[in-house]
Amino acid sequence: MVDRLLLGASDSTDPFGSIKNFFHSSTWHFAVLMFWFFLVVVWLACAYWVYKDARRRIDDRVVIIVAVLTGLVFGPFGLFVYAILRPPEYLDDTRERELELRMLEQRLDGDARCPFCKTAVKDDYLVCPHCMRRLREVCPSCRRPVEPDWRICPYCEKQIPQTQAPTQTFGLEVR
Repeated sequence: MVDRLLLGASDSTDPFGSIKNFFHSSTWHFAVLMFWFFLVVVWLACAYWVYKDARRRIDDRVVIIVAVLTGLVFGPFGLFVYAILRPPEYLDDTRERELELRMLEQRLDGDARCPFCKTAVKDDYLVCPHCMRRLREVCPSCRRPVEPDWRICPYCEKQIPQTQAPTQTFGLEVR
């Protein structure tokens, strides 16, 4: 009986006995398996996010594959590297900006507009066909259209007499 008491006393005096038992339990085994499962899920989610983002930002398939493999092989670290090296804009934003620039260039290059009503006019129009306002004067010598602020005709080299420009007074044209 005394031996039993001594043996029980020695078992109860081990302060780490319950911790050792926990690490050998099925609960600990389940926690370790869940940790590995979540690590694999996060790893694959990093690769998937790199794939989705690279498709929207990169036009070259080979570069997309390299980016996804970086995310797949290196996991969260590969995601971090991709986030640093990725293009700053989406492809749609880049295409939209290029389209806007082309439209602005077209507007500046060949699409002349009436300064009064903003109707499209050609370079050789003397008056606007919409609002009937005078756009250009005629050279007295060669009868070609000249801009109002020109002092000499670029076609025949004749000096253009300066006429007083019409003024606007409450919507009425006065000469």
